[in-house]
Amino acid sequence: MGYAAELFDLTGRVVLVTGGSRGLGREMAFAAARCGADVVIASRKRDSCVAAAEEIERATGRPAMPYGVHVGRWDELPGLVDAVYERFGRLDALVNNAGISPVYDSLAEVTEKMFDSVVNLNLKGPFRLSVLAGERMKAAGRGSIVNVSSTGSIRPGPAIVPYAAAKSGLNTLTEGLAKALGPQVRVNTLMAGPFATQATRGWDRDGLAEGVRPHALQRIGEPAEVVGAALYLISDASSYTTSATLRVDGGIP
Repeated sequence: MGYAAELFDLTGRVVLVTGGSRGLGREMAFAAARCGADVVIASRKRDSCVAAAEEIERATGRPAMPYGVHVGRWDELPGLVDAVYERFGRLDALVNNAGISPVYDSLAEVTEKMFDSVVNLNLKGPFRLSVLAGERMKAAGRGSIVNVSSTGSIRPGPAIVPYAAAKSGLNTLTEGLAKALGPQVRVNTLMAGPFATQATRGWDRDGLAEGVRPHALQRIGEPAEVVGAALYLISDASSYTTSATLRVDGGIP
């Protein structure tokens, strides 16, 4: 094994990725498995989790466990953590990737139900899941939690106000949990910019291209381009990194 491979080696580790059946979550789950980890794919649509898990097992030979769960529902999360420990007996890394940013024409059209759903999935769920998993990791003596945030949390626009506010809360959550769960468990934020995923397929492509022109790289990111940062935060390569925010955004202005 070469030096870089050893640094990012996840053999014997178990990695849970919420929202892991598609988009950035799928890329991160595949990457963890390719580095030797057993992975858990959790999202609301269990069929999608099953399909992603089967693909990972075929491609990497690593066990992949699908689990259907609504991350925004407080009472469903203990069952997820219990299932991971029942299957694998451990959990080494949690990636809080599940999120939602609904489209609306004006802020006046944002209903209480919509607002609550955004906060529940992007903030409340990650808090609950991080505490449940983090306490067990702490007791085991090691662990890593990665909160996938958005550059919208520091550059909020009118079209994403509830989402940006929830992700800003997630950034704060990272710092508080890093102190609460340390020194055994590291907690970091992976702050993602615009990526070409299913979530952006319905966006105005010309408008998106124009919007990223001021970025240093002047383009939207491809999902696979999140992998390096994710593996760094999940693995021992980041053993002295906690309470940090790593931006993967093409250089936002």
